[in-house]
Amino acid sequence: MAARDDGLLRRAEERLRFYAELGAEFIFHKEQIKTVEPSLPAVAGPSSGEGEEGLEEVARLVRACRKCPLAGLRHQAVPGEGRAAAELMFVGEAPGEDEDLQGRPFVGRAGHLLDRIIAAMRFRREDVFIANILKCRPPNNRDPRQEEISACSPYLLRQVELIQPKVIVALGKPAANFFSEGSLPISLLRGRFLDFHGIQVMPTYHPAFLLRKEDNRTFKQHTWDDMKQVMALLGK
Repeated sequence: MAARDDGLLRRAEERLRFYAELGAEFIFHKEQIKTVEPSLPAVAGPSSGEGEEGLEEVARLVRACRKCPLAGLRHQAVPGEGRAAAELMFVGEAPGEDEDLQGRPFVGRAGHLLDRIIAAMRFRREDVFIANILKCRPPNNRDPRQEEISACSPYLLRQVELIQPKVIVALGKPAANFFSEGSLPISLLRGRFLDFHGIQVMPTYHPAFLLRKEDNRTFKQHTWDDMKQVMALLGK
């Protein structure tokens, strides 16, 4: 009985810490929320020299790309950023307004939430690689169109090939469908690993969705459960 109680307490503490990292005000008052500074070393991985050069070349090609009409609408292309030898990669669907202006992935409100999720997993943003399927922002943040995905996805696939992550977290339905080559809703895909050419892919909710559903504890709980599976696979 004591062992069971200890397990329940540990899981409750993990969940509360995750909610605190996300700034979930339905549980915590703002003055109670503290940022947990990860103390673990950088993610281990192979030598990144060749990968870094390859990723720089991909970024150069992305910034010069004119393969679809989105190129004419962008302020900046958003190639992606992070560690060339990362074990863990996060992939969303497309840049938003803040990303389009800054040329960096996940830097708006959803990006700040993703940073908290990464920290709750005891990683640092610079330990992982963050990218999107599309490298340019669609008008009004609409979902990517198939012709845009077809034109842009080779850049992402080349990044995956160069990085060779152990796990990809697919953020939201478009990213999950890209790696699963299907059209199921994220609620049916999340929570179990998919295989993508030998790389494990964990679909989960997009941070922007979590922000829209901020008062719903279930989605945050499911996201944390998904991330715990990723952490376990990576030995965290």
